[in-house]
Amino acid sequence: MDLHTCFTSLGDNFVGDEMPDHRQVRHATAALSRELRRVHGILRRSSSFNTGRIEHLYQNPQTHTEGKPGSGNLKLHYGDLTDSTCLVKIISQVKPTEIYNLGAQSHVKISFDLAEYTANVDGVGTLRLLDAIKTCGLTNSVKFYQASTSELYGKVQEIPQKETTPFYPRSPYGAAKLYAYWIVVNFREAYNMFAVNGILFNHESPRRGANFVTRKISRSVAKIHLGQLEFFSLGNLDSKRDWGHANDYVEAMWLMLQQEEPEDFIIATGEVHSVREFVERAFGRVGKTIVWEGKDEKEVGRCQETGVVHVKVDPKYFRPTEVDYLQGDSTKASQKLGWKPKVTFEDLVKEMVDADIDLMKKNPNA
Repeated sequence: MDLHTCFTSLGDNFVGDEMPDHRQVRHATAALSRELRRVHGILRRSSSFNTGRIEHLYQNPQTHTEGKPGSGNLKLHYGDLTDSTCLVKIISQVKPTEIYNLGAQSHVKISFDLAEYTANVDGVGTLRLLDAIKTCGLTNSVKFYQASTSELYGKVQEIPQKETTPFYPRSPYGAAKLYAYWIVVNFREAYNMFAVNGILFNHESPRRGANFVTRKISRSVAKIHLGQLEFFSLGNLDSKRDWGHANDYVEAMWLMLQQEEPEDFIIATGEVHSVREFVERAFGRVGKTIVWEGKDEKEVGRCQETGVVHVKVDPKYFRPTEVDYLQGDSTKASQKLGWKPKVTFEDLVKEMVDADIDLMKKNPNA
């Protein structure tokens, strides 16, 4: 066994197919490869190749050959968070020193349609991983990271949200993650396992899944800029989120497992921006000023320079129970981990829009 062997549970999301924490996975694979000697990951079997977003870690992307020098000797295993047997088998074989559970069905709106599946993967899947560690007799040697979420706070009871703020999830996704949070705490206290929850607020990058709002905005703005699209539709424009960069947040994940004692941490920027503001900043990057007209479902975003409507509101994107405002207080992480976000909101938006312009120039159908 390598002195430092990392195991990441990626589920479907190793490539962002339906993976909840897809951007964590892609950034974690690259970042952890730099810090650790060997990185193992599980991904769900698909009838088509679903590892496009980690091709840069392959020795030969054309043949999907693993083992690129400097990639941490990446090794992928077929598996699933709904299959206890495969988890025990892989963990027994790999004998990792660190496990990062990033696998989930993480799309909040879709969790209302796939509530049972979300609970099975996001909630009980975490239990299966913890129990597999215990079954393999690795309770005292493995450090376990659980990808928790700001959606735990839902109908916020306090602003900003801290580690001590009461939870009030507002979706099947949030409720499933709430079970996962507490089962991690239970295993930590019952079996003295080094297991931690990273309560990460929204973290983005050009590797975000296309059906998440920030990436939907950056992709659409890029297409509009290149003349490939006229308008796109969004849901609640006034939802406010604490957005940071995935690279910064993966660093915090790793730092949590380097501590002497296991503790849960909030990772956030402390800044809040609305979906509406993200739209405005994204269009500003391509020289367009968006002016808002109308109210509620009839509201549109019109380009001041051309008069063309580029943004519409579609009620199908509304959640049955909305989360209006999330703002994290990462003071504890700053004090104990020495962690602070490096990428600003403005730079995050610029990076995403610029990356999608480059992407759409190469492949308008991407």
